[in-house]
Amino acid sequence: MNIQSGIYEKGTITLEQIYAEIRKHPQISKAGDIVSFTGIVRGVTSSGDAVSKIKIEAYKEPAEKALRSICDDLRKINGIIEVVIVHLVGEFNVGEDMVYVVIAGAHREESFAALTQAVNRYKKEAPLWKKEFLVSGKSYWIEEPHKS
Repeated sequence: MNIQSGIYEKGTITLEQIYAEIRKHPQISKAGDIVSFTGIVRGVTSSGDAVSKIKIEAYKEPAEKALRSICDDLRKINGIIEVVIVHLVGEFNVGEDMVYVVIAGAHREESFAALTQAVNRYKKEAPLWKKEFLVSGKSYWIEEPHKS
């Protein structure tokens, strides 16, 4: 595949491109489904404050290594044909796409389970940070970037 799991600048890749690449996979004839998760910017914080935009940053090489490791692990599950995790970085307005997880599998049960696992793992394992900008003018990092 030309599109690999990894970190991409906002605007350089689309969900449609990922789907098109997965459909070219040499084992796609074994697939019975393609499932996906698209993470978008929520317009409100967990405490109810209105969000105007967010900024996503990544420690690129370790983040890509983590994403690719997750995909490699999930491809070992019986019935999983392909897994792609693409996380975008940059500034995003409310409602814009930030992350795509796309899985081709033989059966929906395995595919949905792998999709859930992929989302839960990238959130814990990939060094990515989000800065929220509130309508009130306040802004803050959800998690501070790692100090090197």
